[in-house]
Amino acid sequence: MNEDHQVGTPVYQIKVQGILDEKWSAWFSGMAIAYETDSDGASLTTLTGVVIDQARLRGILDGMWNLNLTVVSVKRIKSEKDSSHL
Repeated sequence: MNEDHQVGTPVYQIKVQGILDEKWSAWFSGMAIAYETDSDGASLTTLTGVVIDQARLRGILDGMWNLNLTVVSVKRIKSEKDSSHL
């Protein structure tokens, strides 16, 4: 995750079914890509990163739609910098 973002800038975690190659990171606004397996043994790709506004989030989700990816979850998470100012 990029640690030089401004305090209060939202960080999102988006999970999709299957394995998404890391080359797609740049296409999805430089989000970090990680892999996991759900409780049923299915592969998931987790994209995590700063999303500066709702228009950017919409663009990322539209890109996933265009690639016919199945979105499992979209979650706004707090960065360490955000939580230190609560």
